[in-house]
Amino acid sequence: MSDTPFRPFETHLDEAQALSILREAVAGGDDGELFLERKRSEMLHYDDGRVKTASYDASEGFGLRAVRGDVSGYAHGTDMTEAALKRAAETARLAVGDGGGTMAPAPRATNARLYTDADPIAGAEFPVKVETLREIDAFSRGLDPRVVQVSATIMASLQEVEILRPEGGIVRDARPMVRVNVSVIVEQNGRRESGTAGGGGRVGLNGLLDPSDWQAKAREALRIALVNLKAVPAPAGVMDIVLGPGWPGILLHEAIGHGLEGDFNRKGSSAFAGLMGQQVAAKGVTVLDDGTIPDRRGSITVDDEGTPSGKNVLIEDGILVGYMQDRQNARLMGVEPTGNGRRESYAHAPMPRMTNTYMLGGEATPEEIVAEMKDGIHAVGFGGGQVDITSGKFVFSCTEAYLVKDGKRGAPVKGATLIGDGPQALTRIRALGNDMALDPGMGNCGKQGQWVPVGVGQPSVLIGGLTVGGSA
Repeated sequence: MSDTPFRPFETHLDEAQALSILREAVAGGDDGELFLERKRSEMLHYDDGRVKTASYDASEGFGLRAVRGDVSGYAHGTDMTEAALKRAAETARLAVGDGGGTMAPAPRATNARLYTDADPIAGAEFPVKVETLREIDAFSRGLDPRVVQVSATIMASLQEVEILRPEGGIVRDARPMVRVNVSVIVEQNGRRESGTAGGGGRVGLNGLLDPSDWQAKAREALRIALVNLKAVPAPAGVMDIVLGPGWPGILLHEAIGHGLEGDFNRKGSSAFAGLMGQQVAAKGVTVLDDGTIPDRRGSITVDDEGTPSGKNVLIEDGILVGYMQDRQNARLMGVEPTGNGRRESYAHAPMPRMTNTYMLGGEATPEEIVAEMKDGIHAVGFGGGQVDITSGKFVFSCTEAYLVKDGKRGAPVKGATLIGDGPQALTRIRALGNDMALDPGMGNCGKQGQWVPVGVGQPSVLIGGLTVGGSA
């Protein structure tokens, strides 16, 4: 596959003919587009003193969509030819039926450039990447004699898209993504514990291969592992919780963010459906979804329908003021698209998805917030979790957490699980820290079988009365 810029209407298709086929597919409908994509990705995984995996993947294809009312017809393929487009158009056209729709206005144009369009895979030679992995392994093992295993991963990809609209406009975006992860396992007196750190974003790879960057990740992975080595079983019961800044925003993303996506609210299946303009969170709580932050993992110059990304306020001072919208749900709900129409690839239709979702900070210091607690848990890191969108109920496991007694942080705990529901948790926020931070760039979000990169963030947050499932 060529390393030259992706220009499918120069190399694969005649633009005028493709536009004619698209217009025929959406005639009488409300919306639609031809989405063309090329993606290249590379991953190197180093484990147990050697390169365990080295992979390079390349794909390209198209997806053609026709929309009428709340029905979408979608067809995709890897053969970028006129014949393949015609077959796809016949399938997508079924959603339009007898027509009668009114074509939605075209997305507004943008000149924004939120990230480089350089290919991060080509940013460093393959031998340099392998040598960097060896150096990460040696450095991590040298940090502490208790380190018994190290694994490290370097990932880089470039997604290039072109979106042909029925009115004839073409929207282009080239989206780089890089990430470096480090994991360590430590052992002491027969007990083994692990720690992981990593991150990246829509930047070139060279910065992440700099020793100052990966050495910080290795130290952080070791710190977490050593904390867990001293952890005691977590207690169980209803107690106050302080969530740390940054990555703990994943709980906000899952337990609240999905419930603020337009499709769930239009269909009435979200716990927030019908609550626009009402108090849904404690005063002082403001939540945004912002796809315009330069270089961030969840940022997109334009979404996968061609709408420029936005800085969208969802909850302001506790009041629900907005949902995240793609074009179809925005039209059906009588509002404007917010730049949140996203898809995993050309093989998937777009839907409302988050970008970088975060809560603004307050005025309290983290130390003041912890000092407010009589008994509880200070949760600094999170692993996996599950959420019911309809009820907002969630279950999340902590990867790093501490006991708090009489306002003082004590021993680390192992096996703590937070249980609650997002809407209630919002109303039980009692304090917001002045330490708002975004995560280091490692989030992926799943919805209806599609995965997209996202970002999260928050300050330290004190929530009263969450259930902790412990291991004690």
